[in-house]
Amino acid sequence: MIRKILTVIIFLGVSSCSLQKLYSLKQVQKSSDFEQIDFHDLAQRYMYKEEISGSIEGIYAVSVVVLRKGKPFLSSVEREKIVERKENYSTVAIIRDPNNANREYLEISLDKSQLPSYSVRGEFTKLAESNLLIYRHFEPRKQSVTYTFTYDAARDMLEGVRKENSGNSEFTYTLTYVKLHPKRV
Repeated sequence: MIRKILTVIIFLGVSSCSLQKLYSLKQVQKSSDFEQIDFHDLAQRYMYKEEISGSIEGIYAVSVVVLRKGKPFLSSVEREKIVERKENYSTVAIIRDPNNANREYLEISLDKSQLPSYSVRGEFTKLAESNLLIYRHFEPRKQSVTYTFTYDAARDMLEGVRKENSGNSEFTYTLTYVKLHPKRV
């Protein structure tokens, strides 16, 4: 009787370990359109970074406002309307990337946890000796959109703007990144 119980316990223990292993392998094998970085790469980039004051590195809460400006049908008055507003809809990490000559910083979404790897969702390039940055946000199917960002070091905030025309309307997309960590002392 005890032998049967021990056999069942050992079987359940071994099968649960193998199920966890299968689940983790399934997670690793998922394909993605985005560049993938695992935790080891993240830790390595963090450990080898140089201490630079005024760096934009950190964890940010992201908000977006989409504004539509245009003339309504049979009207000569131009109107502005907020089409979409999302406060703190995402959390991202911005990390210096010394391994890539084409970008200074990379952006990784932290909305999901316990992932085997993280998708690089954007990249920042700083313009020479200023607080301006160019941000390329990667969309699915290998597409990207570009924003112009300003960095306010006093308030630990990034604000980016992108404009696009669609028919008779002009859409202005404003992204606001508020630094959560590390806090300035």
